[in-house]
Amino acid sequence: MEFPIRILVLFALLAFPACVHGAIRKYTFNVVTKQVTRLCSTKQIVTVNGKFPGPTIYANEDDTILVNVVNNVKYNVSIHWHGIRQLRTGWADGPAYITQCPIKPGHSYVYNFTVTGQRGTLWWHAHVLWLRATVHGAIVILPKPGLPYPFPKPHREEVIILGEWWKSDTETVVNEALKSGLAPNVSDAHVINGHPGLVPNCPSQGNFKLAVESGKTYMLRLINAAMNEELFFKIAGHRFTVVEVDAVYVKPFNTDTILIAPGQTTTALVSAARPSGQYLIAAAPFQDSAVVAVDNRTATATVHYSGTLSATPTKTTSPPPQNATSVANTFVNSLRSLNSKTYPAKVPITVDHDLLFTVGLGVNRCHSCKAGNFSRVVAAINNITFKMPKTALLQAHYFNLTGIYTTDFPGKPRRFFDFTGKPPSNLATMKATKLYKLPYNSTVQVVLQDTGNVAPENHPIHLHGFNFFVVGLGIGNYNSKKDSKKFNLVDPVERNTVGVPSGGWAAIRFRADNPGIHLII
Repeated sequence: MEFPIRILVLFALLAFPACVHGAIRKYTFNVVTKQVTRLCSTKQIVTVNGKFPGPTIYANEDDTILVNVVNNVKYNVSIHWHGIRQLRTGWADGPAYITQCPIKPGHSYVYNFTVTGQRGTLWWHAHVLWLRATVHGAIVILPKPGLPYPFPKPHREEVIILGEWWKSDTETVVNEALKSGLAPNVSDAHVINGHPGLVPNCPSQGNFKLAVESGKTYMLRLINAAMNEELFFKIAGHRFTVVEVDAVYVKPFNTDTILIAPGQTTTALVSAARPSGQYLIAAAPFQDSAVVAVDNRTATATVHYSGTLSATPTKTTSPPPQNATSVANTFVNSLRSLNSKTYPAKVPITVDHDLLFTVGLGVNRCHSCKAGNFSRVVAAINNITFKMPKTALLQAHYFNLTGIYTTDFPGKPRRFFDFTGKPPSNLATMKATKLYKLPYNSTVQVVLQDTGNVAPENHPIHLHGFNFFVVGLGIGNYNSKKDSKKFNLVDPVERNTVGVPSGGWAAIRFRADNPGIHLII
């Protein structure tokens, strides 16, 4: 997804701050620049506490987290706690101009929220322009004290963050794209915990190594912090048992390849059951649309068994082909909610609001975009491109300020056509700040339909403030009469980010039980 796709959902009520039940965890995030060398090229990047990736936040379920973010760089900054429900703490969600004003240079802001009903792997990232390319880190939510995992306890846990690296300054990359009207340049490399691994014609500058002991089992907390691309993840000679996605337990299943979309997390167990040695870790893109450019470089790292000499040859593996749709579908279709007595799947059986959102690109006139033939490629949902307000929307709602937004976002496209076929002749979109209003505690179904207006492509879509159930996925145009009969309403996977298939659709359901203003992007 080259451009961020945004709509907003406005719920009717605001509630009081959450009560504190667990411990209080305090963190300080100093946003600073740091000089970093990758791909034999050095540049300044924006970081938290000088780390790339940034520090991991640890907490138990029911703990309250306080993060003092101090902005020491020239950019406005805000931090989004990706996947945290923010029950009654909407002010702490983080998207700039949605739930807060950005933190200006030289200023600070304290985020205050409680982790309620969640345990597993989430992550945090900047939510202004493309700062999140380097400003991101993990959130590890452990079970309540004394409560075990619903699977064998691993010997050790390891956070692995997948991402992208540009030799150019990322803010320059996105600004040049806005100026030209064209899509941003793809990254120069993928990275695993900040390192690309082996790069031709460039000496190693430090690569990630996962140290293991024979016979032990390890929990890998995987996060895709890439801006644009779904990624395959493999370890030579090893298989995974997937046990959790987006901080929700799933029915365990075995696989040798994990697919993870931008914004998603996947927790998997891996046993060090191979002969001692070094084994290649690989992360490579999945993109089954032939017309969308991606960075096709594979990031690498190694699993290093204890006692193995560093000169020992590394056993290699090849990631699936870039267009390996069958591999991707096999993984996605294996995901099921645990749906146990302790962790039930509370999927809505009936829905009060049945919405259809077309997700794709449009082309608007741009008098200054010479490179784009005086046109600009924009993202849109139901042909509406989000217009960023100058006043935070939650502030406008809370103080009843008028003229900031309207609540007439369409629940269905104004015009129906063959969404995955020949596009309409007019690709212009409406630019507006529109919200869709839902009554508290209503049940909602949203069908996210990819369009081929400019090009079909997979879209990672994240809903702030909620988990949802992915009740159906398909290729082509969604057919409400036929496709709804195949929905999984028993144990669909529950998560906060879904990959909408290229040239297809995803159906999600959730209950609107978190008052506030919430972004879907």
